[in-house]
Amino acid sequence: MGASPWMDLRVHTIRYEARDVRSFELRAPDGAALPPFTAGAHIDVQLPGGMERSYSLLNPTDSAASFRIGVQRSPDSRGGSAYLVDQVRVGDLLQVSAPRNSFELHEDARLTVMIAGGIGITPLWAMTQRLEALHRPWKLYYACRTRDRAAFLTELNQLEQAGPGRVVTTFDAEPGQSPLPLARIVAEQPDDVHLYCCGPATLLKAFEQTAAERRTGTVHTEYFASDQPSARGGFEVVLARSGQTVLVPENRSILETLMALGYDLPHSCMSGVCGSCETVVLEGRPDHRDHVLSVREKASNQKMMICCSGSFDNRLVLDL
Repeated sequence: MGASPWMDLRVHTIRYEARDVRSFELRAPDGAALPPFTAGAHIDVQLPGGMERSYSLLNPTDSAASFRIGVQRSPDSRGGSAYLVDQVRVGDLLQVSAPRNSFELHEDARLTVMIAGGIGITPLWAMTQRLEALHRPWKLYYACRTRDRAAFLTELNQLEQAGPGRVVTTFDAEPGQSPLPLARIVAEQPDDVHLYCCGPATLLKAFEQTAAERRTGTVHTEYFASDQPSARGGFEVVLARSGQTVLVPENRSILETLMALGYDLPHSCMSGVCGSCETVVLEGRPDHRDHVLSVREKASNQKMMICCSGSFDNRLVLDL
């Protein structure tokens, strides 16, 4: 039950992308090629104090030499974004996980429509580059409070000039601007169009409600933070590989309980948005609280995120 492999990567460049947004290019110190990844993938970064944070990869998927992530310094940062933006410098080493993807791009879709809010542009910018390289049709709606907070705006404007009508921006805190017409955007898309949305929880919830009746498998979201509390404990977890039975206290998650017992398990966000702690369920009905699994996956009860989800039964058997 060891954690996923980690790599020590050097900060090669830091670039100003927008107000409070920086991109970090990470390379292997010896120049070795990095693991492959697909558009929408993210990596975990280990930070001081035992913190781990997930960041989407920005660069094209054929970039074997480096990983590039975008970080927005949040005013209410719990330490992750503040540390990276304020303290990390070119030449520093960061411990980084291999890429994972719970926000996969369907590259063969007839049309891909992407909706980004603020720093939610990061995985969608990677998707845009991939679709452009494949010569696949796409459209991007990008909402920010103000123009100076919009990352990758220069690059997106260049794509819009090359193919007018594909990039729609709105800056709703600026004079004469209005909020993104989310309901209209979703309603006017044919059933076979794939829709992707990433941004603040309020945008994602509104998007999910608006797109609730669309064809299964064509609606995709990625959360940066959970908007719901973790499930409470008060049940037993059986670790099938060892046969050990563990009581999960009311005030702890399954993951926290097992880590306190010395188990070394993959984890990052601790709130059900990154997918690091996905675990196979052998028996029982999980109380799903994550934003990673699809509705169909949750209904199957075959896997769960043990950082935030609990159990409807008194006993849950996991493949651990």
